Amino acid sequence: MGRKVNVIGVGMVKFQKPGASDGYEVMASGAIREALKDSGVAFNELEQAYAGYVFGDSTCGQRAVYAVGTTGIPVINVNNNCSTGSSALYLARQAIEGGLAECVLAVGFEQMEKGALAAKWADRTNPLDKHVDVMNAQQGVNQAPFAAQMFGGAGREYRWKYGTKKETFAKIANKARKHAAKNPFALFREVLSVEEIMASAEVFDPLTRYQCCPPTCGAAAAVLCSDEFAKKHGLTNPVYIAAQVMKTDFASSFETSMMKMVGYDMAKSCADELYAKAGVGPTDVDVVELHDCFTANELLTYEAIGLCPEGGAEKFITEDDNTYGGAFVVNPSGGLLSKGHPLGATGLAQCTELVWHLRGTAGERQVPDARIALQHNLGLGGACVMTMYRKN
Repeated sequence: MGRKVNVIGVGMVKFQKPGASDGYEVMASGAIREALKDSGVAFNELEQAYAGYVFGDSTCGQRAVYAVGTTGIPVINVNNNCSTGSSALYLARQAIEGGLAECVLAVGFEQMEKGALAAKWADRTNPLDKHVDVMNAQQGVNQAPFAAQMFGGAGREYRWKYGTKKETFAKIANKARKHAAKNPFALFREVLSVEEIMASAEVFDPLTRYQCCPPTCGAAAAVLCSDEFAKKHGLTNPVYIAAQVMKTDFASSFETSMMKMVGYDMAKSCADELYAKAGVGPTDVDVVELHDCFTANELLTYEAIGLCPEGGAEKFITEDDNTYGGAFVVNPSGGLLSKGHPLGATGLAQCTELVWHLRGTAGERQVPDARIALQHNLGLGGACVMTMYRKN
């Protein structure tokens, strides 16, 4: 480990439906300004910027940063599918930890289109072709959105393995709606019952419409700095990154399991290394933001990152150990399911939420006495980034 890395400023804009948002540069610059205001740092003190987005031309990062200032600093554009925001954070953290910079910006944003994600390029190899090959061999391919087929298929594999009820998956979406109702930045704040979630249109067994994250527009940002920079600016007791790990696919991702194809082994390996680096275990964690693109992935991730034993997710959910009053508060923001999932912004929105909880400034959804926070951000293709935050 190199130098300690502090998160001294975070900010985000309210997430919106496609067609209802500002342009990406307006959302991103708004999030940057909020993060700078929160940090007390002036734009001209930033030495580097890492800008994450998935859909857009090659220098959208510059355009977003230029809306706040043009100081000539390096602006690095980052794309790592749904883990893009955390990948930008990962690079920013490395720059500080490695002694290459004292104060760095990470920003993530997305201006998405309506409808399910689809391939943009038909004249070249699809980067998910190996994942699709696994799906085709295990369950075939139909007309449902590909991501829903992949994560739904993983959920179905789990359900058949452990006899898990379909209602158990719906309870995750119900929890997400309850949490999002208290989050002014969330897209969906209307609480839905388990029955309403189950009755919504089936997308791919066991997933119904309200168990799938919506296409979303939004932005979030974080300002990171060294201890020396924090002391120089009179910043006391900032939240810091205790450990961070990124993993990509293993050979097991492309064998015979839908669960492993969507990232189970990546997440497990990430979590094991993260806990070892941070010197804490899952039972020490107070609050978690994890990648619930579909209810099936939240359920799988509980086990992959050690929140409950393998095969124990149904009991974990039924006993409310994933919400206030239980063992962990998971996705107090409402998660991707209800807060929304603007691909490039998600990892930094998770960071923002967790920093607020560690500071005790999360309002109605505050997790009491939160001191250790865990983040999990997954992108198929693939990359899993996990981050542990602590309060000084």
